Amino acid sequence: MDKFFYILVLSALFVGSSCKQQKQSELSEPLTSYVDPFIGTGGHGHTFPGPTAPFGMVQPSPDNGTGGWDWCSGYHITDSIISGFGQLHLSGTGIGDLADILLMPTNQPVDLSLFGTSKDSLPYASHFSHETEIASPGYYKVTLDEPNIEVELTANSYVAFHKYTYQAESSPSFILDLGYAVNWDKPIESSINLENDTLITGYRHSTGWAKNQKVFFAIASSRPIENIKLMADEEVLDSSTEVSATKTGGQFFFKEGASKTIELKIAVSSVGIANAKENLNQHGTPHSFDQTKKNTGQQWENLLSKIQVETTQDSLKTIFYTALYHTQIAPVLFSDTNGEFRLQNDSIVKADDWQAYSTLSLWDTFRAENPLLNILQPEKVNSIIQSMLIYYDEQGRLPVWTLYANETNTMTGNHGVSMIVEAFLKGIRNYDVNKAYEAVRTTMMDDIRGLKPYKEHGFIPYTELDESVTISLEFAYNDWCVAQMAKALGKEDDHAYFLNRSGAFKHLFNAETGFMRGRSADKKSWREPFDPKYSNHRFHTDYTEGNAWQHSWFVLHDVPGFIELHGGNEPFTQKLEQLFTESSEISGDNVSADISGLIGQYAHGNEPSHHIAYLFNKAKQPWRTQFWVREILDTQYSTQPDGLSGNEDCGQMSAWYVFSSLGFYPMNPASGQYELGSPLFKKATIALSTEKNFVVLAENTSSINKYIQSVKLNGKSLRRTYITHDEIMAGGTLEFEMGADPNKNWGL
Repeated sequence: MDKFFYILVLSALFVGSSCKQQKQSELSEPLTSYVDPFIGTGGHGHTFPGPTAPFGMVQPSPDNGTGGWDWCSGYHITDSIISGFGQLHLSGTGIGDLADILLMPTNQPVDLSLFGTSKDSLPYASHFSHETEIASPGYYKVTLDEPNIEVELTANSYVAFHKYTYQAESSPSFILDLGYAVNWDKPIESSINLENDTLITGYRHSTGWAKNQKVFFAIASSRPIENIKLMADEEVLDSSTEVSATKTGGQFFFKEGASKTIELKIAVSSVGIANAKENLNQHGTPHSFDQTKKNTGQQWENLLSKIQVETTQDSLKTIFYTALYHTQIAPVLFSDTNGEFRLQNDSIVKADDWQAYSTLSLWDTFRAENPLLNILQPEKVNSIIQSMLIYYDEQGRLPVWTLYANETNTMTGNHGVSMIVEAFLKGIRNYDVNKAYEAVRTTMMDDIRGLKPYKEHGFIPYTELDESVTISLEFAYNDWCVAQMAKALGKEDDHAYFLNRSGAFKHLFNAETGFMRGRSADKKSWREPFDPKYSNHRFHTDYTEGNAWQHSWFVLHDVPGFIELHGGNEPFTQKLEQLFTESSEISGDNVSADISGLIGQYAHGNEPSHHIAYLFNKAKQPWRTQFWVREILDTQYSTQPDGLSGNEDCGQMSAWYVFSSLGFYPMNPASGQYELGSPLFKKATIALSTEKNFVVLAENTSSINKYIQSVKLNGKSLRRTYITHDEIMAGGTLEFEMGADPNKNWGL
């Protein structure tokens, strides 16, 4: 017995020691190790695997050279060819552009006359194996098969760093192809100049999604360039060191037999070559590749550490921290080291004591991405708003979708209005508030983008404009936002006017079918025939990238009034439940590819669905919100390359996961309320400052225990289904008790 007891004691000590060591190991694991940049590079995620600093100006990444929707970022996991490495890329968009300043190492002379041609004709493209790829925040590595060259990439906020290791004895060189273009992009003028044997400068002007994109660059080499060949519009120029044409390119050779490793540093500017050189001198010249990789990795570690989650499932950490990573890529830094940046009318402006940002995917990001930045990056939000006010000065209205400071007018509504009002109401006001109000009011009093018939009729008749239902519903929310800002500023007449306009949704609800529908100007008829599952992408339709099932729920600002239209809580929740349980077929000959991630007719792969599961909270059935939110978390995200069910859209798809996995979501961002859902993590700590945290506890949450039994905020019982922004930012503890069965008495 004594011997047996002795063995038990030793076993207990060993197990305890092992558990302690395991816990210490978990705590010491860097959060960047959980980030997988390949998540979203498959399916329709449209993300890129290359490195970038948080919100960085440059995003060097591999480009397959393939056109098409799933190559909007330049890369898709199904491809086996790399055509080069561009310095600018979009994260998760549904339209393709950028991939500017394409570089590619090679070890033999190539036919320059084929530069700027299609993928199949490019003389420098190479096969590669995904097995040689490595990606982490701030770093990417791959081996090119044909030339047997190892490529490594890193970046800081202003400069892209390339490292090429030539494995074979040959002619070490690299190409620069300014004629390279895929998807919407088209070069209109370019130039290359070898200023000295280690510095190349030039520019690439193009049109595409961004109609007037001007990229100036400076490339520094770690080794002297011994020989060059240049190309101008398919004509090879052997003895030139400078060239200008529509499409230009060059091959730059190094001396054989020297070091096998060559480093390039690439800085860009929207303003001019001098600014690109200054960006290079300030942020490239003093730093090595390895130092930059380390520094940028630490930047990401610090940023990811703003939210610490605790769970025994590493897969959940991978999904969460990859999502958090994706939310901190865009908007992107646009002003140079000296503060200057170019507008779409070619004027040069300067940001003093703030930084300018572009890539504003506002139709997507106003829903959850911008609310997340309001918590984690409030100072950056101030700079983003100041950037938007500069764009307002230039074009007379707030931006809709800004790419490289160009207004693309992509998507519906005016969500620059929503974004600014939300930030203002949440106390983020380090900008000219009066000008911001002028901008939101002026934007909504305009006559373009459907506002003229909207103001005339109180909604947009289907005979006036395609996508009339979606646009009307979004304008109604924009109007409500203006009304809230007017109220806060004491502008009573404006408050009453815009609040009245925000009731536009009531004109579009068809009680007979229970859907929002296209309506005639005289309100006597509806568009016929009507099929709520019918989709016609962008043309001759009442809905944007979806159908009536998906677009009949966008009433964020007056949910009680919306519920009343349905006849009360019971019929409302029955219809809402049917959305998730209805069969998933979509009818029509031109179905929108954006309808993806289907659960019934709910389409998580596109943003208009993102708030819908939280509507049950407002109809006194919060347990249904908990069930469906958990279902979405479990089925629409994974650790695989196709782990996003739709376009990542500059952080929005990931921001939904970040919020929802924590247990709350900004269903109406400008309301300052976050609806409670079903937290995934036993503990999550949001660092609001060095002294203040907001902690979310859900000790017994599990795949079975998905239902809220009770909630406490700072030790006091919370019976409502939401918390406020002020409660989060004050710091404290939100504690969930979870269970396997719904508590139908909580939250009523």
